[in-house]
Amino acid sequence: MDFRNHFPPVCIALGLEDVDALLNHARAEYDAGERFLEFRLDYLASPDRGLPAIRKFLSRHTDCMILATCRRRQNQGRFHGSVEEQVRILEGAREAGAKAVDVEIESAENCVERLPRFRAGGYLVVSYHNYGGTPPRLDTILRRMARIPADGYKLVTTARKPSDNHRVLSLASTNPKVPTILLAMGETGFPTRVLSTAFGGLYTYAAPNAGQATASGQVCAHQLRSLYRIGKFTRDARVYGVIADPVRHSISPAVHNRAFQARRTDAVYLPLLVTPGQLKDFMLFAGKMPLSGFSVTIPHKQKIIRYLDQVDPLARRIGAVNTVWKKAGKWRGTNTDAAGVTAPLERHVRIGKSSVLVAGNGGAARGAAFALADAGARLAITGRNLDRVRALAAACGAEPLTREQAEARMFDVLIHATPVGMAPRVHDSLFSGRIPGKLVFDMVYNPLETALLQRAKEQGATIIQGLEMFLEQAARQFEIWTGEHAPRSVMERAALEALNVRTAAGAR
Repeated sequence: MDFRNHFPPVCIALGLEDVDALLNHARAEYDAGERFLEFRLDYLASPDRGLPAIRKFLSRHTDCMILATCRRRQNQGRFHGSVEEQVRILEGAREAGAKAVDVEIESAENCVERLPRFRAGGYLVVSYHNYGGTPPRLDTILRRMARIPADGYKLVTTARKPSDNHRVLSLASTNPKVPTILLAMGETGFPTRVLSTAFGGLYTYAAPNAGQATASGQVCAHQLRSLYRIGKFTRDARVYGVIADPVRHSISPAVHNRAFQARRTDAVYLPLLVTPGQLKDFMLFAGKMPLSGFSVTIPHKQKIIRYLDQVDPLARRIGAVNTVWKKAGKWRGTNTDAAGVTAPLERHVRIGKSSVLVAGNGGAARGAAFALADAGARLAITGRNLDRVRALAAACGAEPLTREQAEARMFDVLIHATPVGMAPRVHDSLFSGRIPGKLVFDMVYNPLETALLQRAKEQGATIIQGLEMFLEQAARQFEIWTGEHAPRSVMERAALEALNVRTAAGAR
């Protein structure tokens, strides 16, 4: 039997403490087009009150599937009753019209004789949750669950490192005859929420559009469908992403997924949280998924080099890589940040005839410094760590300056290549006094107009927003990965929309 015929691909998890609020959110999700809702009855002060709510909702929304859950406190739910009381409530939910029920394995093993009635005209999901991590023998856990006849086996862990994602998702392919719902909680586990159905999972869970998530890492269904295009890419889709820490703020998924959509490319691009010290584990994950390529940003641009098979000469000299792809079984790296700096600048000045101050000494600053040195600029470097400033200046033939020395001079171009002024600390600026540039280029793009750019404008300087660099480097990444021309106008609109959403969210 193909169980996928029975379950829609996205289930909206509704965990509300008030019946009226539960019904209001359910109606809102239905009006948004969702037809598969989980009613977390254990969230209600009295779970029994959820039963007439199910009946009332389904009387007007007959084409909607309700999954009833009443998870016990011992299994990280909120229900304080016994297994007997839990089963009674779930039986009441089925009688009220819920098409499916979720019973955690710990309860299911203690009421096996009562479970078959849930499958009479409906569906039973047996679930396992681990909030501490991802155990080493997931196949053993799945075998334990599969001893109980059910229509779906939901195995949910917590991802502590990138490779946990692959271990969870691979259960579907290694157990093709077992109908599974496979997810990893937490920000590190987010890829499973997007990829699980393509990898063979029955469905994934989403948060309500205007309510709280019931598990860490859930995003709303609108985001899953519109941004990550769940259901629109196949099991053979190329998977890309951005590795960073933090990564949640990145607009790269919005930009690249929209570009893939515009070019009708079977691909998806994900935010991939990789903390310092996890690069080796991430590369294990990347090889097994397999990833086709990824963007690299703070704090990994320099350390990623040791894990690559080939790095182009410019990126090697810069000592930083922001773009990785796999070709002929080898991981290759380059640096599109360099062109992201020079291309916007060339619209305003002749780089080889200009004096340029680069503020910063990290991966982005190194990319700018070497690209500008190659273009013949008279180059100076400044920053907060003078030892690193001197090292970068020596590497690219630039003049090292303290910030006080830099502020005492005036340059044709100032390039700011540090995170200072990035949201949420939007009022910060690396320079406390006069801005030492006639043209000021800030690599920070959130907010679009930083405090540095605002002060530069007040001084009469020409400004270049960081979004120009972001879009240039992203377009070149897209072209490396796909071999097609990047849809630049589409990518720009997607970036502006994503930044507007973040600005609006921050204002609330």
